[in-house]
Amino acid sequence: MSEGTMQRRAQRDQQDQRAKRLHRVLVCAAAVPVMLVAAGCSSDSGSGDSTDKAANAAASASASPSPTVEAAAYGKLPEPCKALSKKTLKDLVPESKSGKEGKSDDISTRGSCSWNSLDNNGVKGSQFRWLNVSMLRFESDASRGSGDKLAQQYYEKQVQDVQAAEGAKGVKSEPVPDTGDQATAVRYDLKKKEGTFKQQTIVARVENVVVTLDYNGAGLAGDKSPSADDLAKDAKKAAKEAVAAVSEANGAGGGKASGGPSKPASKSPSKEPSKEASKGASEDSSASPSKTPAKKS
Repeated sequence: MSEGTMQRRAQRDQQDQRAKRLHRVLVCAAAVPVMLVAAGCSSDSGSGDSTDKAANAAASASASPSPTVEAAAYGKLPEPCKALSKKTLKDLVPESKSGKEGKSDDISTRGSCSWNSLDNNGVKGSQFRWLNVSMLRFESDASRGSGDKLAQQYYEKQVQDVQAAEGAKGVKSEPVPDTGDQATAVRYDLKKKEGTFKQQTIVARVENVVVTLDYNGAGLAGDKSPSADDLAKDAKKAAKEAVAAVSEANGAGGGKASGGPSKPASKSPSKEPSKEASKGASEDSSASPSKTPAKKS
């Protein structure tokens, strides 16, 4: 082989080697952007997933309904000493000059008024009457329930408390129709040193308000006891009037207060009353039939 031939072959070998190295460089260079693009897509995809999950979670949280409760029907109470008409007061407590309003830290949620009447006939005896009207209004609360529900719980508890009055004899209960949404009349005798008192208590619920009307009478100094049936009739009439006053005070023009069959008190154990109910019950305890009648001058 001549020297010229060997030289050309060596040149071709060098060219082939350079071409192979260049090809490898180009292949690697082309692979790098693909890897970067793939890595970038992978990174974007992960970030997008996280963002989407966070957005979905926020949307779900905002879409979840917050606890709600039906608004209470009545927002105020009537003036307790004006809840009964003058005619009714004249019939039930004829010798009373005016009512005594009970103390309340919030007259929009609780109120009461009481009247005393002593018809003193000297040696012929005397007739005593005592009347008390108390009202308790419940607000709806998301954590405790609607005003209606809270009022019903208190209503049931109030009826049970009246039925279990200390010293009560011959306790009788009956539903009172056409007096709010629910109403129960409880009657019994209560013997005291002054005489035998005929007690009548009407507990009524109209929407989110509970009305309790206490009415009792006694014949003193030898006078005969009043008719329990007559007292019961008068008490039911007054209770219906007081319930209607609640509706009228709220501009409802009667509504359930003046119609609809009443439900009898539940015989099942009532739930624990709310804080407002407990406080109202303690305030109403002053309206007890055990009060001694005042001497008439």
